[in-house]
Amino acid sequence: MATKTTTKTTKARKSKTDPARIYALLEETYPDAHCELDFRNAFELLCATILSAQCTDKRVNMVTPTLFAKYPDARALADARQEDVEEIVKTTGFFRNKAKSLIAMARALVERHGGEVPRTMEELVVLPGVGRKTANVILGNAYGINEGITVDTHVLRLAARLGLTKEDDAVKVEQALMPLFPRDRWGMLSHLLIFHGRRTCDARKPRCGDCALVALCPSAAV
Repeated sequence: MATKTTTKTTKARKSKTDPARIYALLEETYPDAHCELDFRNAFELLCATILSAQCTDKRVNMVTPTLFAKYPDARALADARQEDVEEIVKTTGFFRNKAKSLIAMARALVERHGGEVPRTMEELVVLPGVGRKTANVILGNAYGINEGITVDTHVLRLAARLGLTKEDDAVKVEQALMPLFPRDRWGMLSHLLIFHGRRTCDARKPRCGDCALVALCPSAAV
């Protein structure tokens, strides 16, 4: 009887989403959560984020030192030859498209913004190779502006598993998450969820037995 009562209690806890508690537990578990792309300024972060599509941050960080040594700013990259950039970013995958986007982005920065990376969502999303996710990364990490929530594959997966939303489109997931958390936590929320997704809540084999959120997670396999 006690076992049945415990099971019912656990299910009851998991049936109600608690965003504040989820955030607190993630913050406690990953106090060092941060953007894992190496960068020194907004331009470098923008380049790194474009390169991170379908590629690990670790791989991008192996490539960008060479890229930034040769092209330290938008003006230098805007004048780059496509084949030279391709050679540098080749190991990040889809290197031809990425090289093309990097050069076009740099030219747009020079032509429209004097070589500087803009500080608004509206100006960022019209740059070549930049969508809302990338713009959120730049605004949140380079400028400390919480315009929205970065939704990558980890955030997309965890938002569903934790019962935070039933949406499966990145933009809709972002819209669903924003009202659940204070604005000043939007940037860190992404880092916390990404850290959790990489270290515990794996796509194929989530380690529910080691998860700090197990009592709150409706998808937990324990």
